Amino acid sequence: MVSIVAKGLGVTLSKRRVLGEVSFAWAPGALVGVLGPNGAGKSTLVRALLGLLPHSGVVTIDDAPRQTLTRAALARRIAYLPQGQTLHWPVTVERLVALGRLPHLAPFSRLSPADRAAVAEAMARADVAHLATRTATELSGGERARVLLARALAVGAPALIADEPLASLDPAHQIEGMELLRAQADAGGLVVAVLHDLTLAARFCDRVLVLADGRVAADGAPGAVLTPELLARVYGITAHMGERGLLVPLDRIR
Repeated sequence: MVSIVAKGLGVTLSKRRVLGEVSFAWAPGALVGVLGPNGAGKSTLVRALLGLLPHSGVVTIDDAPRQTLTRAALARRIAYLPQGQTLHWPVTVERLVALGRLPHLAPFSRLSPADRAAVAEAMARADVAHLATRTATELSGGERARVLLARALAVGAPALIADEPLASLDPAHQIEGMELLRAQADAGGLVVAVLHDLTLAARFCDRVLVLADGRVAADGAPGAVLTPELLARVYGITAHMGERGLLVPLDRIR
């Protein structure tokens, strides 16, 4: 299992500080939602964690500095699903999902039976097995989102970071996606998901990290963090709070 700790994480892009002094410790077996309004620094945070952006501060993976891990070793420990990926090559869905096995393969090697089994399992879990022979570039936005999630699951990594994994999904598949992420965490994995849907975050996540203007506005259990005061301060909205994590945005505060 994988743990991720950040201390004083900061990112400056084009001389503008977009993420400043973010610290947290994420443990295995948790589903963590990263929340915040547009431009709060959510995608910047996850990209910095993975070493995809230059940053200040320290990131450790299982108590080891992230920079001591090779890219392949990091990819085997943490699967990453970026947001808004564009598909350029007309490969089949099965071949696209199979790319998730690359961190486990030696150069010029072929998929083993175990690799193929991992691909098939990931496709089944993401509900895309019936799309196996379809051309990936011809899929709808929702189908593409589920196929890309399957590719991340095919890695078989003990941690998963997914940036807006519910984008383009209909309500049924949004719930199914959150159930899948919840099951991944319940099986002992660490799952981090950048989310915009506050209700789904409140219902499914163990913990939420709320960003505002590149800094941590709140961090903790959804019931303790997603209060009317925080929603007004960070999002500028009022909301109805109900049972089973029901959180319905009502009005914009003018």
